[in-house]
Amino acid sequence: MRIPGFDSLLKSVEMPELPDDLDRKRVGRLLRAARSVRDMSPRIERISGRLLGHPYRDCPLGGSAGTPEIFTASMGGFDCVTYVETVLALAASGSVEDFAENLRSIRYRDGVVEWRTRNHYMTAWIRENERAGFVSNQTRGRGVLLRDRRLNVVPGVPDRKVRVASIPKSAFLRRWADVETGDLAFFASTRRNLDVFHCGILIREGDTIRMRHAARSRRRVVEEPLSDFLDRNRMVGVILVRPEEAFSRAA
Repeated sequence: MRIPGFDSLLKSVEMPELPDDLDRKRVGRLLRAARSVRDMSPRIERISGRLLGHPYRDCPLGGSAGTPEIFTASMGGFDCVTYVETVLALAASGSVEDFAENLRSIRYRDGVVEWRTRNHYMTAWIRENERAGFVSNQTRGRGVLLRDRRLNVVPGVPDRKVRVASIPKSAFLRRWADVETGDLAFFASTRRNLDVFHCGILIREGDTIRMRHAARSRRRVVEEPLSDFLDRNRMVGVILVRPEEAFSRAA
């Protein structure tokens, strides 16, 4: 007896969904460029550097609550979130298929490609990826500031109350030594209905910390001193997140 939906379920188990726009050659080149580097921190540094200068793209994932979700892995352009997701997924991967699987798991709760399971808000992104073992939240200890927010800026996503923990600028500058190359920085918004307004990848060079990020104002992926970004942007504080040594799981 044929069970309705069984064939499609079996197919999804045997063959994980791959993005239609997956550029195997480009992903392969990026993976080969970091093949000799085993530790997560220098892998992120190398891969993120290879994507500097790539175009900024507004709303690269598209989609809405009323349309089918499409899993995309486009390298044609990034916003700040998809840049971080792409670098993290590449750094955690040993093959093109690993990259697609990791990207799906990073972007969607439990890896389920649907609008409702996409990590639209960055506090959910951090929480879900910490639960999945991709990152660990370093935002703790003395000086951490807590702010309650009601998130409602994404149409079709139910309102939710969250408590956002961040390190104020002044306190973060005193914790400069805690930052490692490859750390992710999320910047807590001053708006009452938004948790995070931007994110990027931190690169340590001695006592200097630089940030690589997809900058809307400059329409490309750039690198700049983190202090410059902090000086020109209002924020509640910084959420510091550290990628886990995940390469062994995908090698």
